[in-house]
Amino acid sequence: MAKLRITQVRSTNGETKKQITSLRTLGIRRMNHTVEVEKTPIVLGKLEKVHHLVKVEEID
Repeated sequence: MAKLRITQVRSTNGETKKQITSLRTLGIRRMNHTVEVEKTPIVLGKLEKVHHLVKVEEID
């Protein structure tokens, strides 16, 4: 299955609690923190909520 590399590039200051929770459940803890996760419908739904805070790359 495909994987995604997600990096937080913007601060969570002023964001809603749901958006901050979505970042935490993806495994992102701080600015410039990068995680690799499986590309699933659940992960894609969370990324829709925080797309303005992160950079997403698809990896093999």
